[in-house]
Amino acid sequence: MFNKLAIYVRAQFDYDPLGDDTIPCAQAGIAFKTGDILQIISKDDNRWWQARKDGAGELAPAGLVPSPELQEWRIACSTVEKSKREQVNCSFFPKKKKQYKDKYMAKHNTVFDQMDVVTYEEVVKLQSYHRRTLVLLGAHGVGRRHIKNTMIANHPDNYAYPIPHTTRLPRKEEENGKNYFFVSHDEMMADIAANEYLEYGTHEDAMYGTKLETIRRIHGDGKVAILDVEPQALKVLRTSEYSPFVVFIAAPSVQNINDYDGSLERLIKESALLKTSYGHYFDLTIVNNDIEETIRVLEQTMETLPSSAQWIPVSWIY
Repeated sequence: MFNKLAIYVRAQFDYDPLGDDTIPCAQAGIAFKTGDILQIISKDDNRWWQARKDGAGELAPAGLVPSPELQEWRIACSTVEKSKREQVNCSFFPKKKKQYKDKYMAKHNTVFDQMDVVTYEEVVKLQSYHRRTLVLLGAHGVGRRHIKNTMIANHPDNYAYPIPHTTRLPRKEEENGKNYFFVSHDEMMADIAANEYLEYGTHEDAMYGTKLETIRRIHGDGKVAILDVEPQALKVLRTSEYSPFVVFIAAPSVQNINDYDGSLERLIKESALLKTSYGHYFDLTIVNNDIEETIRVLEQTMETLPSSAQWIPVSWIY
């Protein structure tokens, strides 16, 4: 039976206690990867929480994991050290066996105001949950547009793509609201100022953008909105209103593929960078070695997802 008092978090970074010289006892630590679910047993210590991995069983011993404050401070020190832009005293969390003197709340330091630091996200397990938005992330050229269009063509009653708005003039054969919504520059700028756009940009002296209202209309029609957006858009989308399922379309492996112009190498590098920067947001990763197989896996996942047990951010529920 689900314990409503239990606290569970999704790890947003990798951790190996054997490589941590600040932990009181490396053998007492728990190693985990980004995306692992941890049950928090105790938060009494400012630096070291006690936790166990989900599925380990109630009788499994708890181990040590870094507290958010400790992890945030490490990231800040590492970032500042690399940039060498400013001096920061990193002795607030001393090495093991030294006395800890001051409790330090990282959120009050200007270093953290300039960073998007992630540590843990509190989650709750639900036996069923409806995702309202399918977000496809990936390197440019990895095949997201084809996947999106195929999903919509195969399942027009289930999926739709938000029609973009643009300030360019309609061409002779174009109908407003079919492929684009045509608006004036002043109207679009006013809506951007009012935070009504998820994304926007300029191409050949015209502005293009995805308006949040078009996503809401898709939801209102009972369909899942499919978005192939930049990862920065997740800051807006990761709420209960949009309830996104984030799928990372990873670049294919370089083996057995001829990369004559270096485009695959670029794709792999960009894909790796996206994973490093945003991997903690991924609900599913599919390596796109075969695009038809990628689509099949995605279709099957989305078909079974609503009735599957899922770990959902607590902020979406309460």
